[in-house]
Amino acid sequence: MKNFLKISLFLCATLTFPAYAVDLPDTVRQALKRAGIPESAVGIYVREVGADQPLVSVNADVPMNPASVMKMVTTYAGLEMLGPTYKWRTEVYANGNLVNGTLQGDLVIKGYGDPSLNLENFWLLLRQVRQTGLKDISGDLVLDDSYFNLPASDPGAFDGKRFNTYNVAPEALLVNYRTSTLRLFPELQRGGIRVVAEPDGQFLNVQNNLKLTQKKCGGGGVRVSIRENVPQPGHVTVGLEGEYSSDCGPTAYYLSLHENTAYMHQLFSALWKELGGTFTGTVRRGVAPKGLHALSVYESPPLAEVIRGINKFSNNVAAKQVFLSLGETQSKGRGYVSPDIAFAGVRHWLGSKGMNFPELVMENGSGLSRKERISARHLNDLLAAAYFSPTMPEFMASLAVVGLDGTARKRLKRSAVAKKAHIKTGTLKNVSAIAGYVLNGKKRRYAVAFMVNHPNSGGARTAMDALMEWLYVKT
Repeated sequence: MKNFLKISLFLCATLTFPAYAVDLPDTVRQALKRAGIPESAVGIYVREVGADQPLVSVNADVPMNPASVMKMVTTYAGLEMLGPTYKWRTEVYANGNLVNGTLQGDLVIKGYGDPSLNLENFWLLLRQVRQTGLKDISGDLVLDDSYFNLPASDPGAFDGKRFNTYNVAPEALLVNYRTSTLRLFPELQRGGIRVVAEPDGQFLNVQNNLKLTQKKCGGGGVRVSIRENVPQPGHVTVGLEGEYSSDCGPTAYYLSLHENTAYMHQLFSALWKELGGTFTGTVRRGVAPKGLHALSVYESPPLAEVIRGINKFSNNVAAKQVFLSLGETQSKGRGYVSPDIAFAGVRHWLGSKGMNFPELVMENGSGLSRKERISARHLNDLLAAAYFSPTMPEFMASLAVVGLDGTARKRLKRSAVAKKAHIKTGTLKNVSAIAGYVLNGKKRRYAVAFMVNHPNSGGARTAMDALMEWLYVKT
């Protein structure tokens, strides 16, 4: 009997057993308690990459709103379904005769959902068109956004802030996220504030009633009012009231003020003129006639580059564009994609990898939604699959580095875990989340999913940071 006990004790001391789930680390539990967040409102799943059993598991199978952490599902699916080198096309057609640099007809631009068609890239597209020899356009500019089959939507439906740029709806031809920029420049010599609008044009009227002061910067002295269809239908008047301190220096306000045709009219007219062309027509929606050969085709940067902006800086609009593009593999010759087709594509892809997430709900793939759901266990499963995927380098490089860049640049800057964790953050009213990878001091990497759905979720950051710090010193 004594020999048996000795052998048993020897085996217990020398064999490595699976790391089964343990309770929350005390530092995490205490941080949640101080924030007034009950453990019932938390979903956590942590395990070392490659391990079968979790290190921490709390409410792991409860469907929860992940906020912007849902972008990880969208971007990893994009890398595998479309490929890291995937590029979006934007096609330009001349619907008429091109004679001596003059198009006797309409210029048609057809989009396929490019999420990176910002101001600079749109300028490159137009420069590419100018290089075909086209200078003067006698007809209209026609915008073909038929590739996205989307239901009508209210941009303010999510939170009532319809002019905020994160609420811009996806479009197959979306340029510069339909963002208008108002730049404020204090001018001490003149004793006022100069306001520059971009794009500037006939559909935007800025009323600058700001007063320059020399008070300490801060306090939110600028009030912005927006009136649609003023002074006439299709126009927008932006009023700037209040005080602005010269101590603040130049600043900018970013707003989504116009629907697509009015926005494109102002932007296209200004850029085309800068490139030496002339255009006096209108801008309208339409469909590119069949049988036309493209005058020019612009290709976006590759997907691997695009998702860095999505995950590091949580670009909601670009994420929505990528999500819809995931429907390409399921469109089956329809000539368009839709949210339902995109979600079906994601489910088919997950199934092909042996992953069944019955609780998964994706409304737009960005996390800017009250409907989207995933469990902590399945989010962690996705992270584990991504880590052993051929596209792991591109995926991990797209995540914010704790204490260094993106939405995590200010977290744990003086902690030992700084620069050792790649995460995606997520924040909505009543929602806070992080997910990603932590490399600890023993060179072990852990996949982490931590979600909080509770009115006090705004206080969850300390608990989440405590979990990452605990993992760093974990053996």
